[in-house]
Amino acid sequence: MHDAANTSRLDALLAGLKASGHRLTPQRVAIVRELVSRADHPSVEQLHAAILPDYPTTSLATVYKTIHLLKERGEVLELGFGELGSRYDGRRPEPHPHLICTACGGITDPDEGGEGLSEMVRQLAAQSGFDVKAHRFDLFGLCARCRDKG
Repeated sequence: MHDAANTSRLDALLAGLKASGHRLTPQRVAIVRELVSRADHPSVEQLHAAILPDYPTTSLATVYKTIHLLKERGEVLELGFGELGSRYDGRRPEPHPHLICTACGGITDPDEGGEGLSEMVRQLAAQSGFDVKAHRFDLFGLCARCRDKG
């Protein structure tokens, strides 16, 4: 996502928080900015580490609370990996495919595929009568960098 899209997404998220009566503390703004600017689907710990140089008194709990608030508002997509923890997508909070490297743990979004996946989910629901509330499609393998090392 390029800078203009990041700025637009950041502005929309902050405006929504403010309109719903939530304070826009400098730490909260920094957390949201970091979440929106990153394509790597960071963990709470990674977000915390990224903002600490500028906001050294920010607690890990503050980051968790901000992520929880964004999740409640449907503004962040949580990718849970059991014992490995969760990673978060603040750029595209709607269900879409993820490519997950089993060597380095990197997570990327393919440029295409979200529309086809949504259509497949609609077809499966229609055929089965299943009421789909959410879906997730993860592909596991090796990213180009790890594959080239191998």
